[in-house]
Amino acid sequence: MIQRIYHGSKDIIKKPKFGYGKAYNDYGLGFYCTDSIDVAKEWGVAPDRNGYANIYDIETEGLSVLDLNGEDYFILHWLAVLLKNREFDIPSGLAYDAREYILENFLIDYSKADIMIGYRADDSYFSFAQDFINGTISYRQLNNAMHLGKLGQQIVLKSKTAFDRIQYVGNEIALYSEWYAKKEYRDKAARREYFDTERNRRQRGDLYITTIMDEEMKPNDPRLR
Repeated sequence: MIQRIYHGSKDIIKKPKFGYGKAYNDYGLGFYCTDSIDVAKEWGVAPDRNGYANIYDIETEGLSVLDLNGEDYFILHWLAVLLKNREFDIPSGLAYDAREYILENFLIDYSKADIMIGYRADDSYFSFAQDFINGTISYRQLNNAMHLGKLGQQIVLKSKTAFDRIQYVGNEIALYSEWYAKKEYRDKAARREYFDTERNRRQRGDLYITTIMDEEMKPNDPRLR
């Protein structure tokens, strides 16, 4: 099956290079794309610089695709991958213990994945994840927060096999005067909804990271589904 994907950048990238990039991105080293050209345009611009939405087709037949938003996984699997690759602020013993517990019990082996799909931890989503490991918000609130702002998901090419499959189609320019404002609005909308509807709305029976650790919950615990 051929899928169309987009990559936002300050450059036109006709042939992505395997093994290049930042190892501390959300899912480690890889080529980060989206299925939305609008989101790619937002990713490509800076406050004072235009960018591009690079357009590609990729044949996914036969590739190993690990979808963290699929039915086999849930938000703690995504968070474990994030904790493995990104630098988190660990201000307390609780946050440190939470990080170690999530990594030990929920980190999945993604070393053989050709492509990974999952949430993108931009500034707002990253702050939601930090609030959870700091014990500020519950598991339910974290799940709800991840759908705020409609940031969608990212598609990450991980293997050389996946890189060999990608075909450049073209590009569309993204004007910073238009798309940076939209990027800022999307992030602020997510934060505003979070503080208005989630952060201070504790519900009876909410699961917090302290309970998850104290009761030694594992991936097969139905309360985490």
